[in-house]
Amino acid sequence: MRRLVVLFVVLTGSVSLVAAQTRSSSAEEFQKLFRVFQYISRIYVDEVDMAPLTERAILAMLEELDPHSAYIDREAMRGVEEEFGGSFDGIGIEFGIVRDTLRVVNTIAGGPAEKVGMLPDDRILKIDTLDAVGIRQGDVAKHLRGERGTKVRLEVRRPGERELLQFVVERDRIPLHTVDCAYMATADVGYIRLARFGRTTYEELVENYRRLNQPRKIILDLRGNGGGLLDQAIEVAGFFLPKNSEVVSTEGRAIPSTTFRTQSRGYNTDGGLVVLIDENSASASEIVTGAIQDWDRGVVIGRQSFGKGLVQRQIGLGDGSAIRLTMARYHTPSGRVIQRPYENGHRREYYIDHLRRYDDRVVDSLNASAPEYFTLRYGRKVRGGGGIRPDIVIEADTAGHSKYLGELVRRGVLREFVTDKVMADRKAMEEKWPTVEKFVEGFVVEDTMVDRLTEFARGRDIKPDAQTSADTRRWISIRIKALAAQYLYGAEGFYRVLNAEDEATFGVALEVLRDWDGRGMRILQGGPITKK
Repeated sequence: MRRLVVLFVVLTGSVSLVAAQTRSSSAEEFQKLFRVFQYISRIYVDEVDMAPLTERAILAMLEELDPHSAYIDREAMRGVEEEFGGSFDGIGIEFGIVRDTLRVVNTIAGGPAEKVGMLPDDRILKIDTLDAVGIRQGDVAKHLRGERGTKVRLEVRRPGERELLQFVVERDRIPLHTVDCAYMATADVGYIRLARFGRTTYEELVENYRRLNQPRKIILDLRGNGGGLLDQAIEVAGFFLPKNSEVVSTEGRAIPSTTFRTQSRGYNTDGGLVVLIDENSASASEIVTGAIQDWDRGVVIGRQSFGKGLVQRQIGLGDGSAIRLTMARYHTPSGRVIQRPYENGHRREYYIDHLRRYDDRVVDSLNASAPEYFTLRYGRKVRGGGGIRPDIVIEADTAGHSKYLGELVRRGVLREFVTDKVMADRKAMEEKWPTVEKFVEGFVVEDTMVDRLTEFARGRDIKPDAQTSADTRRWISIRIKALAAQYLYGAEGFYRVLNAEDEATFGVALEVLRDWDGRGMRILQGGPITKK
């Protein structure tokens, strides 16, 4: 016993010595960095603005760490706070830049712009004293957003009006929804799409679920959802799982391991459920998907998720900027590590590896070598190794994607063409198709419209290439219809059109839910996994 006590004292002393040496080494390195800063500031031959040097030094340090530790400057932090805060202060319009002109696409119902009488297709020529003709897309928000209660004066040209119109708009709180759209896809299947996980996501989910009369079968669309707040991910998982179900756990060097569980009774814990994911579903999306898959609660359809499973703490630096520093890793309830492998300081290779997932051979090899885990309810096999692998894998449809289509989208020409079309015919279109359902069913993009777009694009020096095929024209037609629906009916219109044309993923989700007791439950109980 005495020997054990002596050994404990020796080991404890050794650990304390190592810790003290580590602290001493860190202090020396900090002093070294501080001295360099002082010498440059005080005795360098020319006067130097130290702020950008400091920011670049911070960036250089973080670049040597994992791919997701990051520095966020003061201006970017404002956007981050708005994105996840659930609202921002502004005038409440959706806008676009068409031939150097700032045009109102839609006014937000009940928002400040609508209250003073602004309408879709108004052209904003001046913002206070600023000439808005030629303004860049990224600069618009800087001038239209501002502190709640402040006012902005707008000079507007309205088609059909001879005189310029003057509006004074008082900025107010504008809700920023994280549920992009929710509607009944069939008589008994509800569709809910989450754009990200912000402060109001769970409230929005519950509100939309009730608005749809609480459907028993649900498609939860997390495609393209890059994540967000952990507490909201836990609550969203808890919407579908029984109380006290494990959602995710964390482990790290400097913080204690923690297990997060659902805190309340779920709203839909045993109905048919399909979760849609893709290669851009990350972080909070993967936490929710992993928990649903591990508890055999729903069928996951789509493509392997991104694999971002690092716990990050956002630390303010006193001037409005912040760093996000990785502190731990996320594990799904079965024990899978969500984070895919990486090497510190190799960010470029990390993201190139993500792009390579479109190669079927790479995906197949990842599946074959990935560690095996077992679900908690039925004990079926699932794979680890980073990201969430779907139960039904849908290969990416790249047949119609060409350089030409990419240019139309990237340079905003497709959106500009559709804006012109909708604004010119908006009243007639709304009379002909008074609801989004009628529009999706009845509006057809004729070949002549695609031809007009082609000529319109030629005027912007974008010409069809050798890869422009019938599949490309089909994709263009779908995008024209989807954008037109968005301008007329909001985000719901956009996704209704895309989903109606998506037989590969959305169509399979409907098939699984139509035969939930047969096909859906067979997959969850360990039946064969199909691949399309």
